[in-house]
Amino acid sequence: MSGPPVDEARLRRLLGGADLAWLVERVRRRLARGQPLTGAVSLATPSPAERAAAERLLGRTPAAGRALTVRLDAVDAVLIRSGISPGGLAAAVPVLTGPVVPLDEVRRSEEQAWEEAYAPLTLLAEDRPEYAAWAARVRDDGLVRRLARTPAAARPLVAQTVRALRQLPVEPARSLTVFAADVLGSAHALDDGTAPATLALSGVRALTGHPEGAGAAWRRAAWASAGLLRDDVSSTVLTLNLRGTAALDWLADGGEPCVLTLRQLARRPPRTAPPLVHICENPAVLSAAADRHGPDSLPLVCVQGQPSAAALTLLVSLHGLGAALRYHGDFDWGGLRIATTLSGHVPWRPWRYTADDYREAVAAAGPALRPLDGKPALSPWDPALAIALTRHGLRVEEESVLDVLLTDLAG
Repeated sequence: MSGPPVDEARLRRLLGGADLAWLVERVRRRLARGQPLTGAVSLATPSPAERAAAERLLGRTPAAGRALTVRLDAVDAVLIRSGISPGGLAAAVPVLTGPVVPLDEVRRSEEQAWEEAYAPLTLLAEDRPEYAAWAARVRDDGLVRRLARTPAAARPLVAQTVRALRQLPVEPARSLTVFAADVLGSAHALDDGTAPATLALSGVRALTGHPEGAGAAWRRAAWASAGLLRDDVSSTVLTLNLRGTAALDWLADGGEPCVLTLRQLARRPPRTAPPLVHICENPAVLSAAADRHGPDSLPLVCVQGQPSAAALTLLVSLHGLGAALRYHGDFDWGGLRIATTLSGHVPWRPWRYTADDYREAVAAAGPALRPLDGKPALSPWDPALAIALTRHGLRVEEESVLDVLLTDLAG
């Protein structure tokens, strides 16, 4: 049963003024934490008005000193003795400030709200086991909380992300903006920098195994790994003598290089693949192969540095059609990183790209080679290669071994 009523009008005249708001707030905090309303509370630098209000409340001068100290027991006694609040401070403060919810209850309520926000992740993990580890991780590492801050904001974020991830991978590939418009109701829902894009892209990586990275090119390739194309015409790859579409067949008949866009590869990928495809890093190799061998050159793909989304899409497609892949790049740290990136997407064997090949190239080139610079990298396909680069400290570009590579490409 509730106790005797509080005289609210008198209470507000006694404790409801701005000059005692600090005192009421301290009491409210103690109530929320379940702490006893006893002992003293202090205000470090009170104004004259705040000090005077405390004097009137207690009917005496508070303790001397720069800080203002008020004993809660004394305030409680004033309220009970005057009949303003027979239940003392514990009954009075909720009348002034509204109901006080215990912090433990607030925390329980907030955790329940987070659980409700995470519910779509739980269902996704049950329906699509390939997402299970990712769903658990984004809960545990706080990614959703960092992006959304509150359960209310997390609820639509998680729901949107899960709705998108359920549709992946997309086959055949399609525009990311069109996909976002169809699935999420806005063409800009998965734009760079948005919370749904950040969360969904982490889910894409879990689904496709796309390696970690950063930057616009990396994001483009990550989306493309799930069949979503961002800027599907500027991402390109150079090829020579590939076949499998009318356009490729026509160019291969003439031994002319071809520039394929990500859009073309997504919509009309090659239908066939040769038994062996060589891969180079630099366009000069492909151009020279076209000049020397023309239509007789073995099929060649040039990744032009770090593999683009178009290059990765093409190579994955060729591997899926049964082609064996052989890779050669510059003998420098950047070249090793490119090769390692490529191995994260498709299996390949080195094409004159081992420690022995490097040593032969260094010996053949003589003093014309430039010093090796940059941060060292590993060469998992041949650990001795990275060691040899460190020992010699010289870089060998593909153009320096062009004659050897062209001999291998003679059809």
